[in-house]
Amino acid sequence: MPDRPEIVCICGSTRFAHQMRDANRDLTFAGVIVVAPGEADELITDEQKTALDALHLRKIDLADRVLVVNPGGYIGESTSREIAYAHATGKPVSFTDPVPSDR
Repeated sequence: MPDRPEIVCICGSTRFAHQMRDANRDLTFAGVIVVAPGEADELITDEQKTALDALHLRKIDLADRVLVVNPGGYIGESTSREIAYAHATGKPVSFTDPVPSDR
């Protein structure tokens, strides 16, 4: 048995905030430590977006693996960058939905 629970970083488009909350809940109840994107109730500035994107890469660093929440197979630009970062750092990446074959 591991010394600590598995740590999973959730990635995905902010348009899927509800689905990411559902994944967070399901993983948490399964005994997993979850790190997820920050949420804002209002529009954020480009500077804030840049800072949050960099912070999310550090969250990937903390995780044992990455779960991409991608309903309908959608993966946006920021999520694509996070997936590439996870692969580059040797983190396993899984998806909630099949990824289109053209990716």
